[in-house]
Amino acid sequence: MIAGLYLITDHNEDGRLPARVAAALRGGVGVLQYRAKNIEAAERLAMAHELRELCRKAQVPFIVNDFVELAHDVDADGVHLGQGDMSVSQARQLLGRDKVIGVSTHNVDQALKAENHGADYIALGSIFPTNSKDAPELVGLDVLQRVRRAVRIPLVAIGGIDVAGAEQVLEAGADAVAVIKAVMADPQPAVAAREISLLFNRKLNRPRGRVLTIAGSDSGGGAGIQADIKTISLLGSYASSVISALTAQNTLGVKGVLPIDSDFVAEQLDAVLDDIGADTVKTGMLNWGGTIGRVARILRRHALLTVVDPVMVAKDGTALLADEGIDSLISQLLPQAYLLTPNLPEAEKISGMKISNPEEMLEAGRILQQLGARHVLMKGGHLPQGDALDLLLLGDEWHELRSPRIATRNTHGTGCTLSAAIATFLAQGLPLLAAVQEAKKFLDLALAAPFECGTGQGPVNHVAGAFQYFHQPHN
Repeated sequence: MIAGLYLITDHNEDGRLPARVAAALRGGVGVLQYRAKNIEAAERLAMAHELRELCRKAQVPFIVNDFVELAHDVDADGVHLGQGDMSVSQARQLLGRDKVIGVSTHNVDQALKAENHGADYIALGSIFPTNSKDAPELVGLDVLQRVRRAVRIPLVAIGGIDVAGAEQVLEAGADAVAVIKAVMADPQPAVAAREISLLFNRKLNRPRGRVLTIAGSDSGGGAGIQADIKTISLLGSYASSVISALTAQNTLGVKGVLPIDSDFVAEQLDAVLDDIGADTVKTGMLNWGGTIGRVARILRRHALLTVVDPVMVAKDGTALLADEGIDSLISQLLPQAYLLTPNLPEAEKISGMKISNPEEMLEAGRILQQLGARHVLMKGGHLPQGDALDLLLLGDEWHELRSPRIATRNTHGTGCTLSAAIATFLAQGLPLLAAVQEAKKFLDLALAAPFECGTGQGPVNHVAGAFQYFHQPHN
């Protein structure tokens, strides 16, 4: 079955094509197509063998573009033919009946012809403008929808597709999304591949997506692991957990902290990832530098989208991260952060600058990106007045996210809940901006629902927030 992220290779100009492909495969590529027209035959054959072995190890179909004889010589899983190449039946004779054959098409008539001639799948494009091919024929989303209605075989959308475009073609009916630059030109091919491959989770039944939380236990149930599991489960994903520390706390504050040995933290993490796996990870309280280092090294191997909540201080002022751990957070965990979600005091501690207005929030966010975080959500709840303003630094872009301040003393666990909700919506197939927006809606509902618990600063109301989230109209 041809489905999911369909990666097409670029030229091996940097000499690192196998390494980049291997990283992308770790990120969730569903099909790999080798395209190499302008190199010597011997080099093409050697590279095809190497990429074929990578695909075998990853259990991913390996498709050769155009060169049917090359596909035969390396025992590829199939071949992809252009409109000017040999017929499907000729390719079938050369390769055998068990091989996959795809055909490039540009309209409904070509798609129907390919299906009638026995193609196993069709590629349609270019959906969006692109400069990766000579004189690409732009077909657009309308043609994609018409082709989807006309044919029954798998449909691959191709041409100028990035994360935003991938979401659009999936909604239009594509079974697979073909990309080149969106993954191959990214400095982090594994992360770029994971970002797109997770979009297909929107087609899963609930629980939709697997979310792993790595955080401390809150005996009062309002924050930490307990808040994360409530959030992930109530929003409809599967939650697994790694406990980094035990705390004795209630609504009046933290009474004690018992760190978990970093070896056992790593053992928990390996146990989950080696069997159950995860689509996204959320990290919270990690307590000290040794634990941060062990967690970061394991996450680096698995190419997961990681939401890092840099928990440093509890609501009552109790330190939850040792001072020496901040260096480990910056040097080891930030480079693994798909999204960093600091509040302003945490952002000040990491960036080394004071933050008192939106302009300084943006400046500090850029510093955090320079330190290694791919994207940053600057939470502005500590600004002295006005609406609650968050800034999402999405690569080179940034977005203002405003919401009215909610008058409540029950704010325990807000940071944990927000970051866990973002990780959950990412695992369910939402792109990052939409995931953050939906997470904020859920948190606002959980904050606004009255729930009195204890005599101090109570927790947000996860249950009421989730009930209202799924029963209130929202975009």
